[in-house]
Amino acid sequence: MNNGTSAFGKLADRTLLPTTLLSDLGRLELDGTGGDVLEVVAACMRHHESALLCLQLDGFVVPVTLFPSQQLYHSPRDLLADRGAALARATVLSTEPPGLRPLGHSQSERVGSPAHYRPLPPLLWAMAQHVARSSLLTEIAGAAAYRATRRLGDDGVTPGGALSSAADALTRETVSIRTIASWPGMSVERARRLLNGLYLLSALRLTRGGPAARAEPKPWFGLLGGKHR
Repeated sequence: MNNGTSAFGKLADRTLLPTTLLSDLGRLELDGTGGDVLEVVAACMRHHESALLCLQLDGFVVPVTLFPSQQLYHSPRDLLADRGAALARATVLSTEPPGLRPLGHSQSERVGSPAHYRPLPPLLWAMAQHVARSSLLTEIAGAAAYRATRRLGDDGVTPGGALSSAADALTRETVSIRTIASWPGMSVERARRLLNGLYLLSALRLTRGGPAARAEPKPWFGLLGGKHR
């Protein structure tokens, strides 16, 4: 994964990302997940660092600048035009310092077209639901219990059906992924994608101890608890 080498990255004042974020991205490279959209975005959100992601999508390179602190992203392509379905085919080519600035920044010459700035939470949720990765993010995997710290509607996210009911239930109780997967209309994969989405939105509380903290179900669990997504 390169930093500051593309034409987009050269717009930036600095040529390297912050050390803490670079450390996380370096770990992903070593793990062989450097192109994993969800893990890279999770690292940016975890460190609250703006970054330019160059995504490979349907034969094109799509620049996407994340602004976690402002809860905005900039992209010349509307990544949610098809409700995010195209994100299933996206991979990360590079992560670089942002060349653009968020709306309202004093460096007005670095602010892009206002029409290309969009709310970040709906994109984060769509990524969690549609990217190729269907396993839990590394930071929240393992034996644990989970609880949502706020409702998805507070972030402008409106999932339908079972996901909506499960997300609401998680604001009232702390449970394992096994329990979430057993709820009506849910499955192990849906539970994973729900938890990944809540984590990206910084709306997930994780507990490693206590009776509710349990490891993920075995592969055969889904055969007993309904169909997978």
